[in-house]
Amino acid sequence: MKNVLLLRTSSMGDLIHTWPALTDLARHRPDVTVSWLAEEGFADIPGLHPLVSRTIPIAWRRWRKALFKAATWREIRTLRHTLAATRWELVLDAQGLLKSAIPGRWARGPLAGYDRASIREPLASRFYDRRYAVSRQLSAIERNRQLFGAAFGYRPEGAPVFGIRCGARLAWLPAGDYAVLLHATSRDSKLWPEAHWIALAQALQRQGLAIVIPWGSAAERERAQRLAAAIPGALLAPKMTLREAAALLGHAAAVIGVDTGLTHLANALDVPLVAIFTDTDPALVGGVGTRAANIGRAGEIPAVDAVLALLARVRGA
Repeated sequence: MKNVLLLRTSSMGDLIHTWPALTDLARHRPDVTVSWLAEEGFADIPGLHPLVSRTIPIAWRRWRKALFKAATWREIRTLRHTLAATRWELVLDAQGLLKSAIPGRWARGPLAGYDRASIREPLASRFYDRRYAVSRQLSAIERNRQLFGAAFGYRPEGAPVFGIRCGARLAWLPAGDYAVLLHATSRDSKLWPEAHWIALAQALQRQGLAIVIPWGSAAERERAQRLAAAIPGALLAPKMTLREAAALLGHAAAVIGVDTGLTHLANALDVPLVAIFTDTDPALVGGVGTRAANIGRAGEIPAVDAVLALLARVRGA
């Protein structure tokens, strides 16, 4: 087996958008074993893909806040030793940032990535032994597929296949069909109004769907509690790991979400999905496939009726 180290540290959506490239790689290079370097907060994500044999956590986000602490440098030395202990056929930087290129050098294998015109931080390309041109106009998923194909010598073909499974249904979920409302995201500019979520949930309840409202941070929990209080019968989800969130989403009859990592995870699990965009471009990071639909754009607040109409279409696909 040939050892490959993949560098894709964050964020959650970026990791998920890399899965179809791994599916391509497994088809074209079945002799490859992939280890994945990922930010410690997302360490559950890589292993959901069957090609990934090992996840190596990195704590870059935590380290940069404590650069003058001895414990930080001990952890860095441990990671450098871990990366250098394996002989890598290739180290592939799909992130294209200095925070991924630098640990890529620690691995001491041939390092490959995008050329300077293809990434947000052109300086990172100076670290690479092999550089590949990939258009920045492509979607995140297709950019990853093209990079992998160039690095491993094949041409990606067909629709993207994420290639993951969700796991067993969680015991606390409603017995019947349910919809998941992914209301939380990293930036307020990506949010959808709470009144819209309430109206949407009430319409879905009339269609016979139970409503499940997950959350992550304390602020997200407060919003989830407000929504649950305004939607009689809605279920406020408990705190979940990312693997549990995958199980929640994978068994849903419908998922509606803003531009956030869990929305991309729902898309990867091929459940009926409407992704709502208010601050980003769905052409670059939107859902793909016949069971996903995107609505909105930067500066636009999609209407509830339009979201419901799209959901009816993808549920019938």
